[in-house]
Amino acid sequence: MNAVFSRAVGTIGLLSISAVAMAGEPKPAPPQEPIGFVTGAVIGAFAAGPVGAVVGAGVGTWLGNRVHRAGDAKKAEAKVAALQTDKTELETEKSALLNDKNELAASNQRLSAQIGDLTQKVQAAQSVKPDGSEVLDGLQGDVLFRTGSAEITPEIAHQIQVLAQAVAKSPALKVRVDGYADPRGTEDSNMKLSEDRANAVRDLFLAAGISDEVLEVNAYGKSQSVAADNDGYALERRVRLTLQAQGGAAVAQVSANEPAGTSEPAGTKQ
Repeated sequence: MNAVFSRAVGTIGLLSISAVAMAGEPKPAPPQEPIGFVTGAVIGAFAAGPVGAVVGAGVGTWLGNRVHRAGDAKKAEAKVAALQTDKTELETEKSALLNDKNELAASNQRLSAQIGDLTQKVQAAQSVKPDGSEVLDGLQGDVLFRTGSAEITPEIAHQIQVLAQAVAKSPALKVRVDGYADPRGTEDSNMKLSEDRANAVRDLFLAAGISDEVLEVNAYGKSQSVAADNDGYALERRVRLTLQAQGGAAVAQVSANEPAGTSEPAGTKQ
């Protein structure tokens, strides 16, 4: 009985010393550490007395730390996997935006050439005949836009303003502004988008001094879409400018993408 009592007292004393030593550590112990400490001490005490208790407590603490670190490692791995997924998604979005930017740059170059060519034709006709509206009747140019956008780049805005200034010299000319959208999205959203695009171009003409009475603004949404791929969609995100002689016959809608004689149905007038 005395031997058992002595062993218990010794065990408690050694556990106290170990606990004090552990309390001296500056950082808080993980929850698994005290559990491992107590469990190891109890098992060690029954197995080998006070010395076993100390050894068992140490081993239990070490095992508790290993369990805690293993749990942290799994959490860290999960975070790394989540970050890797986010990185992949961001890279995909970046690539898509870069492609869109390159597509817009190429479209803007083509557009700039179209508007510049249209302006040159207006100026050339005016140099031969001051009005020149009959010669200019039916000439067209397209303003292209990014997906879901009605924003006009500064370069294209300047081209439109130069064209507007040339048109202003022919009072008998009228400018028809037709807005379109590609087929993606709802009818309502595409109609609104085509209106915004047409209004953006109209505002540039107004800012250049063209009277509102000279402008006819229409919006067609996606109702005229015939494209089936991204290249086709790019050409449908547009505002088509058509010069018309006021009081003249209806203008045939002719462009590089439409056969001669094709006419467009009425859209939403603004």
